[in-house]
Amino acid sequence: MTAQRALRSRTDPFTEPAPIEVSVVMPCLNEHETVGVCVEKALTALQAAGIEGEVIVADNGSTDGSIEIATALGARVVPISARGYGNALMGGIRAARGRYVIMGDADDSYDFRDVPKFVAKLRQGYDLVQGCRLPSGGGTVKPGAMPWLHRWLGNPMLSLLARHMFRTEIRDIYCGMRGFSRASFDRIDLQCTGMEFATEMVIKSSLFGERIAQIPITLSPDGRRTRRPHLRTFHDGWRTLRFFLIFSPRWLFWYTGLALLVLGAAGYAVALPGWTFRGVKFDVHTLVVASVVLQFGLQCAMFAVLTTTYGIKQRFRPPSARTDRFFKVFTLERGLVAGLIAMALGVAAIALAGAAWYRTGFGPLDYASTMRLVVPGATLVTAGGSVVLNSFLCSMLGLDRR
Repeated sequence: MTAQRALRSRTDPFTEPAPIEVSVVMPCLNEHETVGVCVEKALTALQAAGIEGEVIVADNGSTDGSIEIATALGARVVPISARGYGNALMGGIRAARGRYVIMGDADDSYDFRDVPKFVAKLRQGYDLVQGCRLPSGGGTVKPGAMPWLHRWLGNPMLSLLARHMFRTEIRDIYCGMRGFSRASFDRIDLQCTGMEFATEMVIKSSLFGERIAQIPITLSPDGRRTRRPHLRTFHDGWRTLRFFLIFSPRWLFWYTGLALLVLGAAGYAVALPGWTFRGVKFDVHTLVVASVVLQFGLQCAMFAVLTTTYGIKQRFRPPSARTDRFFKVFTLERGLVAGLIAMALGVAAIALAGAAWYRTGFGPLDYASTMRLVVPGATLVTAGGSVVLNSFLCSMLGLDRR
């Protein structure tokens, strides 16, 4: 009798089998050197702790005997045809029958004998229990277990960004060993199919107000000897940073837009009156550049509103009090009025410049004075038009909030 079957037979033959409490899920792609060790450790830990559980190997297309090894040792192998770390884990988690899920890589870098520690925290009511390998969170990285660049730069930097951008207390956002309730997994509705899956879980759990804890664990050197790790330093690091920026419109668009709007307004403040400061003359050329900065800042700010609204609608992020206040103030009609007023003022400024040209018999104009009408006028027309168009789009995205 395999260890897996032994776990499932510890019941009276005249009663229904006890429900599975914990599912241990391991993504696998050609891990014949290590998957067996991981399965054995997980099953032993479950049995020793008296936990009703199962081990699921989410196979992503192995051809090296990994499937046969895992099956022989008592794991349930779930084939996942769609390639990708996130796809493999989501497929394995959806096939899990446990109330709690513990996930970890099948390369023997994580010690699955730690599974009961995660279960204990989950039983206390936490929705996500994140492992921490870094010393800053009490963890241990054995010599040779993590590349220098990952340990001292990439992982700490990206974890620091996550703490500031998403207000999470997690010290090791990249750690792949973690536990969570199946109910929490269903609530946060993860979408990423690649390496960003683990990062998305932490971020969305933080944004959606899930109860999060972390426990220190030990990272050992990868047990594989004949193949390279799946993680690619710069490629996956950039994908994580890109995910942070896309998932946080406030940092990527809103703060950028506000900074540009302030900078553009300052340019107008010195260029319209033609100030000279310490021998530096701010003239029409400054006005043109300031107009470009203002336009770009306005686009960034509007895009922040649009992407935040879309993110809430698609459940990438939860509704916020700030967004609710915005939609109490914003209406399509108000957006249209504001945009049309800006366009009308711009047309009026351009018309004044046209009248001055008419008075000269359409001859040469005073460059400095007329451009102080034409440039702001053109800026107001294009800005107003952008407000009108984006008001329609924002109203469409927020239709279900009415």
